[in-house]
Amino acid sequence: MFSLNLQSSTPLVLQIVEGFRLVIESGSMRPGSKAPSIRQFAHAHSVSVFTVVDAYDRLVAQGYFASRPNSGFFVKPRPMLDAGLPGHGPNFSFDSMWYLRRIFENRALRMKPGCGWLPGDWLFQEGVRRSLRTLATEQVDLGGYGEPKGYPPLRQLVRDLLAEQEIAVTTEQVLLTQGSSQAIDLVARRLVRPGDAVLVDQPGYPNLLFSLRFLGARLIGVPRTVAGYDLAALERLIVEHQPKVFFTQPRLQSPTGSVAQLAHLHRVMQLADKHDFLVVENDIYADLDPEPRPSLASLDQLSRVIYISSFSKTISPNIRVGYLAANPDLLEDLAQLKMISGLTSSEFSERMAYGALTDGRWRKHLKGLRERLAKAHEGAASRLLKIGFVIFSEPKAGIFLWARHPDIANAAELAYKGAEQDILLGPGHLFSPELESSPWLRFNVAFCEDAALFAFLESQRAAT
Repeated sequence: MFSLNLQSSTPLVLQIVEGFRLVIESGSMRPGSKAPSIRQFAHAHSVSVFTVVDAYDRLVAQGYFASRPNSGFFVKPRPMLDAGLPGHGPNFSFDSMWYLRRIFENRALRMKPGCGWLPGDWLFQEGVRRSLRTLATEQVDLGGYGEPKGYPPLRQLVRDLLAEQEIAVTTEQVLLTQGSSQAIDLVARRLVRPGDAVLVDQPGYPNLLFSLRFLGARLIGVPRTVAGYDLAALERLIVEHQPKVFFTQPRLQSPTGSVAQLAHLHRVMQLADKHDFLVVENDIYADLDPEPRPSLASLDQLSRVIYISSFSKTISPNIRVGYLAANPDLLEDLAQLKMISGLTSSEFSERMAYGALTDGRWRKHLKGLRERLAKAHEGAASRLLKIGFVIFSEPKAGIFLWARHPDIANAAELAYKGAEQDILLGPGHLFSPELESSPWLRFNVAFCEDAALFAFLESQRAAT
């Protein structure tokens, strides 16, 4: 078929994608023919299974492969052109995995308005340093594993923090995870099987969408509105598809920044009860919200809702400490799955997060961070509107603005041009359940202070 050069400077993932692209376009692999399984290919070419998974996902995203649950990967029977990037050829793929790799392998990019974290000097760095100094003087057992559910004092603190949000849980209903991403992955693997209909926000959280695609779920997009959800569409989709679960982000949603109104939260729970499905509430931006708001979990008290959150957005993304809360039976299943997949989470990181959260300056830090974000929202929104962008919602809180320009039809092409100029943008198709082309862009307001960004956007608008 083709061979890989393990000594080449070209990453193996790109070699695999390019190899399959060439054999498919040459006709050596016909439409409908089955590709080698991930394990077969990895064994035959002496590469990691994870490398092949990454490459196959890119081939699916680019349209070369179709994934069939329980059957494998097959050559997709349609012309393979990168319609989103005319003139650039099929070597470049602005798919979800490229985007994630680009972020995490190139943190020194000059401008990162498409990223999903806060700048280092916006985070609670001094609190983390104080916590580290305290840990250095304590007798921390570095020779063993932590508790399966996580560091008990931090779980107790999470219980108390949830009580402030009117979510009543016991410590035994709290599971600490390696960031919210692990929490989402554990829940998805526990609840979702290949072919299951799963409701997701449209547009939605890209890490979640990638995870669900990998599991073989049928993603059913529920349109977001400024007030929360298109409730008529939500009910119609539920009746039509009979989903098992709804993964949603009601508060300060990524990418739109929208906040679901109380009436919308009530309706979601009414429909969940009526049609017997679970709801997974991703509330990772709760600490960035200056307003006390009800959540799906507070309305339901974890009967049907699984609640996920994280400290990565406000303390530091590097410490990777998140958590989930659920009804006791489901929580035990998730704790067992956590042990199976990765044993325990890092007690050292959890102790460090606990020290930062119990620091006397933590709440002052949160107040200042919210104020700084509100100011950044005003500045970014003003500058985008000035050059003709339309903004979906202006929450003046959280991290994101979702915007488009009437003269720009495909944000993927704009993102490609931005990457050439060392600018990481967040094109809208990455947030689509179907990876459909989109004119929308996600902007991280904390990284929108450079005038050069808006000069670039203005120049591209003028060039259309």
